[in-house]
Amino acid sequence: MTESDALSWPSVADLVGHHPDAPVALIGAGLNERSLTPGRCDLGPKAFRAVLPRFSTYDVETGETLDVTVHDAGDLALKAVRPADAFEPVRDATAAQAHRGLTVLIGGNNAITRPGVHGLGLARTGLLTLDAHFDLRDTDQGLTNGNPVQALLEDGLSGERISQIGLAPFANTKRAHDKAKAAGISVRTARACRELGMAVVVAQELERLSGLCEVIYVDFDIDVIDRSQWPASPGARPGGVSVQDFFDATRVIGAHAKVRAVDLTEYDPSLEIGDLGSLTAGRWFCELLAGFETR
Repeated sequence: MTESDALSWPSVADLVGHHPDAPVALIGAGLNERSLTPGRCDLGPKAFRAVLPRFSTYDVETGETLDVTVHDAGDLALKAVRPADAFEPVRDATAAQAHRGLTVLIGGNNAITRPGVHGLGLARTGLLTLDAHFDLRDTDQGLTNGNPVQALLEDGLSGERISQIGLAPFANTKRAHDKAKAAGISVRTARACRELGMAVVVAQELERLSGLCEVIYVDFDIDVIDRSQWPASPGARPGGVSVQDFFDATRVIGAHAKVRAVDLTEYDPSLEIGDLGSLTAGRWFCELLAGFETR
C-alpha cells in the first residue's frame, strides 16, 4: 500500500536539513541594522523556513520532482549587528560553504551582499543584481543597505564585472546612474525586462559575466518586483517586474553553472499581506532549486 497523502505531502522542507554532503547550502543572514528605511528584515530567515512545508516538490508544468538535498547551515547571530561588524561572519559563513554547487543566503537587508561576494573571492567573482536600485550611495557615513555595490567597487571589484537588472524609474538618482556608467557597470532597466523578458535579459548578462569571471554571485533584492505583487519590502514600487518574470529569471540563474552563491534580501515579514511575501520567497527557492537540478 502506498503512503497516504491525505494529511501531508512531500514538501520542499523535506529537502532541507543536516546534509553535510549536499550540493546546496542554506544560510540565514538576518542582518537588519543600518537599513535606510527601518523595518524587520531580520525576521526573513525564520519566515522563509516556516513557509517551505507549503510547497510540494512536484512541478506540474514540467513533470519534474525536486530531489536535491540542501544543507541547512543555520542562522548567523546578527541581531543588533551593524554591517561593518557583520562583514566577517557573513563572509566566513559563505566561504565555508563555497565548495558546494550553490550557497543560498536568506536576508536580511542588502548589506549582506558585499560580504557574500567576498566569501566567493573578490578577484574571481562577478556580481549580478536583480534590484530596483543601484545601491551606489556614498560610504562616507558608513555601510548601509544602500551602498553594497559602491562598497564593492571601493574594495576593487571591477565595474565591468557587475550587471544590474530591473532598475526602476524615479527610484534612483542621476548621480548613481552616472557612477554606474563611469564604472562600466552593465545597466538594464525594468522596462528592458518587460520588453525583452527578464529571463532573456538575465541570460544575456550571465553570458557576458561568464566571459569575465570564474564564478558569479547573484543578489536577488526582492524589491525589484512590482509592489502590487510584492508588498513585503519597503523599497518595492509600482511598475516593477512581474513576479512571474522574477520566477522565470530565477530558474535561469539557478541553472547556470557559474552561479555559486545567491542571496535573497530586503524581505520584511512585518509588511506581509496574506502571506504573499513568504509564499513568493518560498516559490523563489523552488525555482532556484529547479534550475540547479538541470545543471
